[in-house]
Amino acid sequence: MAEQLDKTLIQDENTNSFNAPIPGESLTASPQTPYAWERPPQYTDEEKAMEQLYLVITEKPKLTELIKIIDDGVALDEIAQVILYKGYTEGQYNPDLMLLMIEPTIYLLIAIADYAGIKDYVLYEGEDDDPDTEIPDDNITPVDMDGDSKPDEVEEEVRTEPEESSVGSSLLSRIKKELPSKVEEATQGEE
Repeated sequence: MAEQLDKTLIQDENTNSFNAPIPGESLTASPQTPYAWERPPQYTDEEKAMEQLYLVITEKPKLTELIKIIDDGVALDEIAQVILYKGYTEGQYNPDLMLLMIEPTIYLLIAIADYAGIKDYVLYEGEDDDPDTEIPDDNITPVDMDGDSKPDEVEEEVRTEPEESSVGSSLLSRIKKELPSKVEEATQGEE
């Protein structure tokens, strides 16, 4: 069986171990021409990087395509991953800043979906199968762990707009003022 496995690995073009880079090969590249991610990043501040990201993805042609992609059911976390990874490979920010930008980027995508009238967007793949997102039956009484509410009181917190703590005050004001008209303009062009 091991012999059969080795033959399939060698024959498969996608996983041919003989075509893999040599260990340390990346260290032999010329220091005069480094990749974009090997240079200092363009942005080191999360708020400035998010402002630039907002400007880029809300350009009319890109926004129109983004709305179509969200409407087609592509998960928002996957869209955010692609957008942020592209910015990283272009040298706009380092991996640490990229990770900090995940939450505000997803909030921005949620705002775009909401303003476009897309209510059934997919937040992440497998969201429907996740037991944490299932709504319990009506006959189940919520458990009050800290004892501060009565059993028949059920507090429901629904956030549809991003908060200042996650997006930043200047970007939040731009989202509230500019984004609805940009999304309306982008959706009118596709009809």
